[in-house]
Amino acid sequence: MSQTGAVSRPLHVNDHDDDASGLAARFHALRPRLVGVAYGLLGSVDEAEDVVQDAWLRLQAARSAGTEIRDVAGWLVVAVSRLALDVLRSARHRREEYVGPWLPEPVLTDAATATPDPADRVTLDESMSMAMLVVLETLSPAERTAFVLHDVFGLTFAEVGEAVGRSPAACRQLATRARAHVAARAPRFDVDETEHHRVVTAFARACLGDDIGALLALLDPDVVLRSDGGGVVTAGRRPILGAARVARLLLGVRHRFGPFEMVPAAVNGGPGLLRFRDGRLAGVIALTVADGRITAVDMVLNPDKLTRVRRLIGVAGSDTRKVRR
Repeated sequence: MSQTGAVSRPLHVNDHDDDASGLAARFHALRPRLVGVAYGLLGSVDEAEDVVQDAWLRLQAARSAGTEIRDVAGWLVVAVSRLALDVLRSARHRREEYVGPWLPEPVLTDAATATPDPADRVTLDESMSMAMLVVLETLSPAERTAFVLHDVFGLTFAEVGEAVGRSPAACRQLATRARAHVAARAPRFDVDETEHHRVVTAFARACLGDDIGALLALLDPDVVLRSDGGGVVTAGRRPILGAARVARLLLGVRHRFGPFEMVPAAVNGGPGLLRFRDGRLAGVIALTVADGRITAVDMVLNPDKLTRVRRLIGVAGSDTRKVRR
Protein backbone atom coordinates (compact mmCIF):
# COMPACT_ATOMS: atom_id res chain seq x y z
CA MET A 1 0.00 0.00 0.00
CA SER A 2 1.38 3.38 -0.98
CA GLN A 3 1.72 6.19 1.47
CA THR A 4 0.97 8.99 -0.97
CA GLY A 5 -1.55 10.25 1.52
CA ALA A 6 1.01 10.89 4.26
CA VAL A 7 -0.13 13.85 6.30
CA SER A 8 2.24 16.78 5.84
CA ARG A 9 3.42 18.45 9.01
CA PRO A 10 3.92 22.17 9.57
CA LEU A 11 6.94 23.61 11.30
CA HIS A 12 6.84 23.69 15.06
CA VAL A 13 4.79 26.63 16.23
CA ASN A 14 5.96 29.26 18.65
CA ASP A 15 4.56 32.22 20.54
CA HIS A 16 5.06 34.56 17.59
CA ASP A 17 3.12 32.68 14.91
CA ASP A 18 0.61 30.65 16.90
CA ASP A 19 -1.96 33.32 17.75
CA ALA A 20 -5.66 32.60 17.38
CA SER A 21 -5.87 33.66 13.73
CA GLY A 22 -2.73 31.72 12.83
CA LEU A 23 -4.04 28.61 14.52
CA ALA A 24 -7.37 28.92 12.68
CA ALA A 25 -5.61 29.37 9.35
CA ARG A 26 -3.46 26.34 10.00
CA PHE A 27 -6.52 24.26 10.91
CA HIS A 28 -8.45 25.30 7.78
CA ALA A 29 -5.46 24.41 5.61
CA LEU A 30 -5.33 20.96 7.20
CA ARG A 31 -9.09 20.45 7.31
CA PRO A 32 -9.64 18.67 3.95
CA ARG A 33 -6.90 16.18 4.86
CA LEU A 34 -8.26 15.67 8.38
CA VAL A 35 -11.71 14.96 6.95
CA GLY A 36 -10.05 12.48 4.59
CA VAL A 37 -8.41 10.68 7.53
CA ALA A 38 -11.70 10.51 9.44
CA TYR A 39 -13.60 9.41 6.32
CA GLY A 40 -11.11 6.58 5.79
CA LEU A 41 -11.94 5.36 9.28
CA LEU A 42 -15.71 5.97 9.19
CA GLY A 43 -16.90 5.86 5.57
CA SER A 44 -19.23 8.80 6.29
CA VAL A 45 -18.44 12.38 5.36
CA ASP A 46 -20.99 13.80 7.79
CA GLU A 47 -19.51 11.86 10.70
CA ALA A 48 -15.99 12.74 9.55
CA GLU A 49 -16.82 16.45 9.48
CA ASP A 50 -18.34 16.24 12.97
CA VAL A 51 -15.21 14.54 14.28
CA VAL A 52 -12.92 17.16 12.73
CA GLN A 53 -14.99 19.99 14.18
CA ASP A 54 -14.86 18.36 17.61
CA ALA A 55 -11.07 18.06 17.30
CA TRP A 56 -10.85 21.78 16.46
CA LEU A 57 -12.85 22.70 19.55
CA ARG A 58 -10.57 20.55 21.66
CA LEU A 59 -7.50 22.16 20.12
CA GLN A 60 -8.84 25.61 20.99
CA ALA A 61 -9.58 24.50 24.55
CA ALA A 62 -6.10 23.01 24.94
CA ARG A 63 -4.41 26.19 23.73
CA SER A 64 -6.62 28.35 25.96
CA ALA A 65 -5.57 26.21 28.91
CA GLY A 66 -1.94 26.94 28.11
CA THR A 67 -1.06 23.50 26.75
CA GLU A 68 2.04 23.63 24.56
CA ILE A 69 1.40 21.99 21.19
CA ARG A 70 4.53 22.02 19.09
CA ASP A 71 3.14 19.95 16.20
CA VAL A 72 -0.38 21.14 15.41
CA ALA A 73 -0.86 18.73 12.49
CA GLY A 74 0.26 15.73 14.52
CA TRP A 75 -1.93 16.73 17.46
CA LEU A 76 -4.98 17.13 15.22
CA VAL A 77 -4.45 13.85 13.37
CA VAL A 78 -4.22 11.94 16.65
CA ALA A 79 -7.24 13.77 18.10
CA VAL A 80 -9.32 13.14 14.96
CA SER A 81 -8.29 9.48 14.94
CA ARG A 82 -9.23 8.97 18.59
CA LEU A 83 -12.61 10.58 18.10
CA ALA A 84 -13.24 8.64 14.88
CA LEU A 85 -12.31 5.38 16.58
CA ASP A 86 -14.89 6.08 19.31
CA VAL A 87 -17.54 6.75 16.64
CA LEU A 88 -16.54 3.63 14.71
CA ARG A 89 -16.91 1.45 17.80
CA SER A 90 -20.33 2.89 18.60
CA ALA A 91 -21.49 2.56 14.99
CA ARG A 92 -20.54 -1.09 14.69
CA HIS A 93 -23.82 -2.42 16.09
CA ARG A 94 -25.90 -0.01 13.97
CA ARG A 95 -24.16 -1.21 10.82
CA GLU A 96 -24.67 -4.85 11.74
CA GLU A 97 -28.41 -4.10 12.07
CA TYR A 98 -28.50 -2.08 8.84
CA VAL A 99 -31.07 -3.17 6.25
CA GLY A 100 -29.10 -4.76 3.40
CA PRO A 101 -25.44 -4.10 2.56
CA TRP A 102 -23.88 -1.01 4.16
CA LEU A 103 -21.83 1.03 1.71
CA PRO A 104 -19.77 4.14 2.48
CA GLU A 105 -21.10 7.57 1.61
CA PRO A 106 -19.77 8.29 -1.90
CA VAL A 107 -17.31 11.13 -2.49
CA LEU A 108 -17.08 12.73 -5.92
CA THR A 109 -13.52 13.54 -6.93
CA ASP A 110 -14.06 15.09 -10.38
CA ALA A 111 -12.47 18.45 -11.03
CA ALA A 112 -15.83 19.51 -12.49
CA THR A 113 -17.63 18.90 -9.20
CA ALA A 114 -14.96 20.37 -6.93
CA THR A 115 -16.56 22.80 -4.53
CA PRO A 116 -15.08 26.30 -4.33
CA ASP A 117 -15.48 26.23 -0.55
CA PRO A 118 -12.39 24.65 1.10
CA ALA A 119 -14.50 23.74 4.14
CA ASP A 120 -16.60 21.46 1.92
CA ARG A 121 -13.69 19.52 0.42
CA VAL A 122 -12.41 16.06 1.25
CA THR A 123 -8.84 15.11 0.34
CA LEU A 124 -8.97 11.37 -0.31
CA ASP A 125 -6.01 9.06 -0.51
CA GLU A 126 -5.90 7.29 -3.87
CA SER A 127 -6.49 3.93 -2.19
CA MET A 128 -9.80 4.90 -0.58
CA SER A 129 -11.97 3.44 -3.33
CA MET A 130 -15.49 2.31 -2.58
CA ALA A 131 -14.47 -1.33 -2.94
CA MET A 132 -11.49 -0.87 -0.58
CA LEU A 133 -13.68 0.80 2.04
CA VAL A 134 -16.04 -2.18 1.84
CA VAL A 135 -13.07 -4.43 2.68
CA LEU A 136 -12.07 -2.17 5.58
CA GLU A 137 -15.56 -2.60 7.04
CA THR A 138 -14.66 -6.24 7.77
CA LEU A 139 -11.77 -5.24 10.07
CA SER A 140 -12.08 -4.59 13.78
CA PRO A 141 -12.12 -0.87 14.68
CA ALA A 142 -8.58 -1.07 16.10
CA GLU A 143 -7.25 -2.97 13.05
CA ARG A 144 -8.86 -0.53 10.68
CA THR A 145 -7.43 2.45 12.55
CA ALA A 146 -3.93 0.99 12.63
CA PHE A 147 -4.04 0.11 8.93
CA VAL A 148 -5.49 3.42 7.72
CA LEU A 149 -3.23 5.60 9.85
CA HIS A 150 0.00 3.69 9.18
CA ASP A 151 -0.35 2.05 5.76
CA VAL A 152 -2.47 4.73 4.09
CA PHE A 153 -1.54 8.00 5.82
CA GLY A 154 2.00 7.17 6.85
CA LEU A 155 1.85 7.75 10.61
CA THR A 156 4.43 6.09 12.81
CA PHE A 157 3.35 3.26 15.11
CA ALA A 158 4.07 5.54 18.07
CA GLU A 159 1.50 8.00 16.70
CA VAL A 160 -0.93 5.18 15.93
CA GLY A 161 -0.49 4.02 19.52
CA GLU A 162 -1.54 7.44 20.78
CA ALA A 163 -4.73 7.22 18.75
CA VAL A 164 -5.57 3.60 19.53
CA GLY A 165 -4.41 3.61 23.14
CA ARG A 166 -2.00 0.71 22.71
CA SER A 167 1.74 0.26 22.55
CA PRO A 168 3.59 0.75 19.24
CA ALA A 169 4.37 -2.99 19.20
CA ALA A 170 0.69 -3.86 19.63
CA CYS A 171 -0.23 -1.43 16.84
CA ARG A 172 2.34 -3.04 14.58
CA GLN A 173 0.61 -6.40 15.15
CA LEU A 174 -2.79 -4.83 14.46
CA ALA A 175 -1.53 -3.40 11.18
CA THR A 176 0.08 -6.71 10.19
CA ARG A 177 -3.19 -8.60 10.74
CA ALA A 178 -5.15 -5.93 8.89
CA ARG A 179 -2.65 -5.94 6.00
CA ALA A 180 -2.97 -9.71 5.57
CA HIS A 181 -6.76 -9.46 5.64
CA VAL A 182 -6.79 -6.63 3.09
CA ALA A 183 -4.27 -8.38 0.82
CA ALA A 184 -6.52 -11.44 0.67
CA ARG A 185 -9.66 -9.45 -0.14
CA ALA A 186 -8.56 -6.21 -1.77
CA PRO A 187 -10.07 -5.72 -5.22
CA ARG A 188 -7.92 -5.82 -8.33
CA PHE A 189 -8.18 -2.59 -10.31
CA ASP A 190 -6.82 -0.80 -13.35
CA VAL A 191 -5.36 2.69 -13.15
CA ASP A 192 -5.65 3.56 -16.84
CA GLU A 193 -8.09 6.49 -17.04
CA THR A 194 -8.67 5.97 -20.76
CA GLU A 195 -9.71 2.37 -20.11
CA HIS A 196 -11.94 3.54 -17.25
CA HIS A 197 -13.71 5.96 -19.55
CA ARG A 198 -14.23 3.29 -22.21
CA VAL A 199 -15.63 0.76 -19.75
CA VAL A 200 -17.86 3.25 -17.94
CA THR A 201 -19.32 4.61 -21.16
CA ALA A 202 -19.92 1.11 -22.56
CA PHE A 203 -21.48 0.00 -19.27
CA ALA A 204 -23.88 2.95 -19.21
CA ARG A 205 -24.89 2.44 -22.85
CA ALA A 206 -25.47 -1.28 -22.32
CA CYS A 207 -27.69 -0.59 -19.31
CA LEU A 208 -29.61 2.20 -21.04
CA GLY A 209 -29.90 0.25 -24.28
CA ASP A 210 -31.11 -2.96 -22.66
CA ASP A 211 -28.18 -4.79 -24.30
CA ILE A 212 -27.50 -7.86 -22.19
CA GLY A 213 -24.87 -9.18 -24.60
CA ALA A 214 -22.80 -6.02 -24.36
CA LEU A 215 -23.26 -5.97 -20.59
CA LEU A 216 -22.09 -9.55 -20.17
CA ALA A 217 -19.00 -8.77 -22.26
CA LEU A 218 -18.11 -6.01 -19.78
CA LEU A 219 -18.71 -7.93 -16.56
CA ASP A 220 -16.11 -10.20 -14.99
CA PRO A 221 -17.52 -13.73 -14.53
CA ASP A 222 -17.14 -13.32 -10.76
CA VAL A 223 -18.45 -9.76 -10.57
CA VAL A 224 -20.24 -8.73 -7.34
CA LEU A 225 -22.99 -6.13 -7.11
CA ARG A 226 -23.84 -4.47 -3.80
CA SER A 227 -26.72 -2.00 -3.48
CA ASP A 228 -27.35 0.14 -0.41
CA GLY A 229 -30.91 1.36 0.03
CA GLY A 230 -30.81 1.30 3.82
CA GLY A 231 -34.44 0.18 3.97
CA VAL A 232 -35.44 3.61 2.64
CA VAL A 233 -35.61 2.73 -1.07
CA THR A 234 -35.77 -0.59 -2.89
CA ALA A 235 -32.39 -2.36 -3.06
CA GLY A 236 -31.00 -5.88 -2.84
CA ARG A 237 -30.77 -7.30 0.67
CA ARG A 238 -27.69 -9.34 -0.23
CA PRO A 239 -24.79 -8.97 -2.67
CA ILE A 240 -25.44 -10.40 -6.14
CA LEU A 241 -22.68 -12.65 -7.51
CA GLY A 242 -21.89 -13.65 -11.10
CA ALA A 243 -22.12 -11.87 -14.44
CA ALA A 244 -25.44 -13.37 -15.57
CA ARG A 245 -27.26 -12.54 -12.33
CA VAL A 246 -25.79 -9.03 -12.14
CA ALA A 247 -26.70 -8.30 -15.77
CA ARG A 248 -30.28 -9.48 -15.29
CA LEU A 249 -30.66 -7.34 -12.19
CA LEU A 250 -29.25 -4.21 -13.84
CA LEU A 251 -31.56 -4.51 -16.83
CA GLY A 252 -34.48 -5.52 -14.62
CA VAL A 253 -34.18 -2.26 -12.70
CA ARG A 254 -34.83 -0.31 -15.88
CA HIS A 255 -37.82 -2.43 -16.78
CA ARG A 256 -39.29 -2.16 -13.29
CA PHE A 257 -38.72 1.50 -12.49
CA GLY A 258 -38.64 3.10 -15.93
CA PRO A 259 -36.03 5.02 -17.91
CA PHE A 260 -33.13 6.88 -16.34
CA GLU A 261 -30.02 8.73 -17.43
CA MET A 262 -26.38 8.36 -16.39
CA VAL A 263 -23.52 10.81 -16.01
CA PRO A 264 -19.89 9.61 -15.76
CA ALA A 265 -18.18 10.70 -12.55
CA ALA A 266 -15.10 9.91 -10.51
CA VAL A 267 -16.41 8.23 -7.35
CA ASN A 268 -13.87 7.91 -4.54
CA GLY A 269 -11.14 8.44 -7.11
CA GLY A 270 -12.31 5.62 -9.36
CA PRO A 271 -14.70 5.14 -12.29
CA GLY A 272 -18.37 5.67 -11.60
CA LEU A 273 -21.72 7.01 -12.68
CA LEU A 274 -24.45 9.27 -11.34
CA ARG A 275 -27.89 7.85 -12.07
CA PHE A 276 -30.77 10.28 -12.59
CA ARG A 277 -34.48 9.60 -12.82
CA ASP A 278 -36.82 12.43 -13.84
CA GLY A 279 -33.94 14.87 -13.45
CA ARG A 280 -33.27 13.91 -9.83
CA LEU A 281 -30.21 12.05 -8.56
CA ALA A 282 -31.35 8.51 -7.67
CA GLY A 283 -28.02 6.78 -7.08
CA VAL A 284 -24.25 6.85 -7.28
CA ILE A 285 -22.52 3.84 -8.84
CA ALA A 286 -18.87 3.00 -8.20
CA LEU A 287 -17.26 0.54 -10.61
CA THR A 288 -14.11 -1.49 -10.03
CA VAL A 289 -12.36 -2.26 -13.31
CA ALA A 290 -9.60 -4.84 -13.77
CA ASP A 291 -8.22 -6.20 -17.04
CA GLY A 292 -10.87 -4.31 -18.98
CA ARG A 293 -13.79 -5.86 -17.10
CA ILE A 294 -15.95 -4.76 -14.20
CA THR A 295 -15.28 -6.80 -11.07
CA ALA A 296 -17.50 -4.88 -8.64
CA VAL A 297 -20.57 -2.66 -8.91
CA ASP A 298 -21.37 -0.68 -5.75
CA MET A 299 -24.64 1.23 -5.92
CA VAL A 300 -25.44 3.80 -3.22
CA LEU A 301 -29.20 4.39 -3.38
CA ASN A 302 -29.96 5.46 0.20
CA PRO A 303 -31.07 9.10 -0.22
CA ASP A 304 -29.56 10.01 3.14
CA LYS A 305 -26.11 9.22 1.68
CA LEU A 306 -26.71 11.26 -1.47
CA THR A 307 -27.35 14.64 0.16
CA ARG A 308 -23.79 15.87 -0.17
CA VAL A 309 -23.49 14.68 -3.78
CA ARG A 310 -26.73 16.48 -4.65
CA ARG A 311 -25.31 19.66 -3.15
CA LEU A 312 -22.05 19.34 -5.11
CA ILE A 313 -23.66 18.62 -8.47
CA GLY A 314 -25.95 21.56 -7.81
CA VAL A 315 -22.83 23.74 -7.79
CA ALA A 316 -21.40 22.25 -10.99
CA GLY A 317 -24.52 20.84 -12.61
CA SER A 318 -23.95 22.65 -15.89
CA ASP A 319 -20.73 20.67 -16.41
CA THR A 320 -22.36 17.22 -16.36
CA ARG A 321 -22.66 15.30 -19.64
CA LYS A 322 -25.16 12.47 -19.74
CA VAL A 323 -24.60 9.18 -21.49
CA ARG A 324 -27.44 8.53 -23.86
CA ARG A 325 -28.53 5.52 -25.84
